[in-house]
This record gives sequence, C-alpha cells and structure tokens, in this order.
Amino acid sequence: MLLFIPANKGDANNEIVYIVPFEETVEKGLYAFLERAVKEAEEENASAIIFEMNTPGGEVDAASKIGRLLNSTDVKTISYVNTQALSAGAYISLNMDEIYMVPGATMGSAAIIDQEGNTADQKAVSYWLSAMTAAAEQSGRDPIIAKAMADDSVDLPELGAPKGKLLTLTASQALEVEYSEGTFATRAELLEHLGYENAEIRSVDESFAEKVARFITNPYVVPILLSIGSIGLILELYSPGFGIPGLMGISSLILFFYGHLVAGLAGYESLILFIIGIGLIIAEFFLPGGIAGILGIGAVLGSLFMAGGDIQHMAISILIAIACAIVVSILMVKVFGKKMKFFKKLVLSDSTNTESGYISNKTRSELIGKEGYALTGLRPSGTVVIDNERIDVVSEGGFVLKDAKVVVVKAEGTRVVVREVPNLNK
Repeated sequence: MLLFIPANKGDANNEIVYIVPFEETVEKGLYAFLERAVKEAEEENASAIIFEMNTPGGEVDAASKIGRLLNSTDVKTISYVNTQALSAGAYISLNMDEIYMVPGATMGSAAIIDQEGNTADQKAVSYWLSAMTAAAEQSGRDPIIAKAMADDSVDLPELGAPKGKLLTLTASQALEVEYSEGTFATRAELLEHLGYENAEIRSVDESFAEKVARFITNPYVVPILLSIGSIGLILELYSPGFGIPGLMGISSLILFFYGHLVAGLAGYESLILFIIGIGLIIAEFFLPGGIAGILGIGAVLGSLFMAGGDIQHMAISILIAIACAIVVSILMVKVFGKKMKFFKKLVLSDSTNTESGYISNKTRSELIGKEGYALTGLRPSGTVVIDNERIDVVSEGGFVLKDAKVVVVKAEGTRVVVREVPNLNK
C-alpha cells in the first residue's frame, strides 16, 4: 500500500524521496516489503530512499538477503536510525550509502545467537564476522569497529567496549568514528541537510498482506503454526464429521503457505506438492501396500521444506510439530481411544469374552469321575473311550497301556486328564 504525502514541488529538478519504515524484527517476510519499496523507487527514478530504522535485529539469512537488495540498487540508500539499529539492523545499515541517527539512538551489539539464546556455532560466527567487516569496508568505514560489534574479544575500551563486551555505538560515538554522517532530531532536519527539503516525499507503508506475511514467517511463529496444524488434524480424527479441530488444522497450514507465498519465500509448486501429498495420504486409506502413504508423507515434508527456505529451521519446526502430534495422539488414544472414528475402522473394539456369553472352548466337566478304557497307549497323551465316545486325553502320571481302565480326574477346557484304574483282579 502506497501512501502519497502531498508533494513539495519547489525544487527545480522535481526530485522524489521515498520514506520507508524499517521496524521490529528482521525476518524473511520483511524482504518482500523492502523489495517492493525499492522497486517503486527505481521505477519512479527517485533520488533517495530513507529507511527509518528501529529494529532489535533478527535472522542472519534475512539480513544477508536484504543487504544484497540494498547493494544492488542504483538509488541512493540512507539509514536514519530512530531509535536503534542493533544486530542485523546494524549490518543492514552498513550496507546503505549513508547513515544518520537521532540523538540517543544506538547501533551495534551484533553477536549471532541460536534460537535457544546461546552463541551460534563457530562456522556461523565466522560467516557473520566476515559479513560485518565486509559491509564496513565496502562503505569505507573502519572494519575493526564492525567486528567489535559482533565479537566481544575485540578490545575497544575507549568506546566503552573492553574485551568481553560487545560494542554498541551511541549517536555521538558513531559520528566520532565516522559510522554516522550526522545526528538530526527530526526527519525535516535530515531532509534539509540532504538538500531534499523541496523534494516530493512519498511514504511507503506495509500492506495488510505483508504484515501478515511478516508475522507468519517469524521463526518463532512457524513451529507454532505447524504444531497447531498437526494437532488440529489429529483431534479431527476423534470428532464426528468435520468440525472445529479440522478447520483449525487446515487454517494453520493454509496460513503457513499464504505467508510464505506473500513473502516471496515459496512458489506455487510447494503448495501444489503439499496438496498432492495430502491426496496421497487420503488415498492410503483405500489402497493396499502403504506406498501411497509413504509418498504422501514425503511430499508433505518436501513441500514444507520448499516453502520454508531455511532447511535447519524448518527441520526444527517440523520436529516440534511431530512431537506435539505424537503427545496428543497418545493422550487421545489413552483417554478417548474407543471414541476415535479413525481407529474404529482399523481396530476391532468388540471382545468375545465369557461375560458377554461367548465360549471359546467347551469344558468337559461332565466327564469327571467317569470311567473308560485306553483305545491307544497314553504316552502321556492318547485316546480313550468313555460311554462309546472317543476322547483325546493326557494321563496324570506316566505311560498307560492300551485297553487299560482309566478314570477322568480333571477337565480344563479341551484338556482332559485321566488316571489309570488299578486292576484289582491281578
């Protein structure tokens, strides 16, 4: 959304200056907004773009991408720090042509940390230090100062950053070490200093879609969205028909892809791959073999990685979502397993127990005490005849000869135990 402020047309050259807010966390969603602003300025042959900086920092990947964007434009870029340009904000400012600050503004403190708040691995730290010093050298500034912003082993006590402390420059310090071209309390003062007081001023604001995209692509929001999506779909398996859990799950996944599409991080191919994956998973319920389900899961995971861009971050987000889904599944099976419509189709819940009137094997208790004779030798199992019925039995003791007289002493289901009756006539 472009908001056009009435132009001050007094300048003979009819110059145009764009004012672009650069606020909050630096994340991948911010790039789409800045790219649009730069493109608008280029198309209008603007004299300069002033980025009003107020950011605590953010993602290294996003900062690097924005830095390349600013370096690639022929339009003059100006960072107007009001009131902080920390971490990634400091790096992005160093990639602009000029830096100005308001009184009391700060710039620096650019250490790289992971999502747990710990110092990142050595490889990432080395890359970031190189990027900071390269940005300073490119803009003709002292690279040691940029390095001190990201590495607390650099000793600059004269700037309030002895070893063990990251450098953060105040407005006066930045001016002193030539990390700032001037300090101005208002935008009007800055424009007058730059000679743009009579230029046409155009302000570029984020559209609603871009604001949504920035929020959705935030590294802390992505795992939450994926977790809600997975939990919602799991809960839907326990609900009759299609209800709120399913709507919640699908909406979360749609928001994930929408935000990444608007931010320019994903193409429609990732969304198409996701839809194909869901289709294959559904088809698995009707096709034998399991191949469709495996391909479907692979397609869904692949689409998420394609949309996310950062493989490591997406891997962490997906693992969090899977862990949440597993926990919820276990809880639901334990508590509501019998009500789960999905498992009703796969698991036989009825039992054929004695209490329900089912008898798996008839117990021949009526045979206890009856006598018969061994039709075969019992070793110890064999066959006897009782009341003209042939019955498979086992002897209570050892071997029983054929035609020996026996008596039933125990009946347990199909197991009938007999004992040889001594022949008193011997």
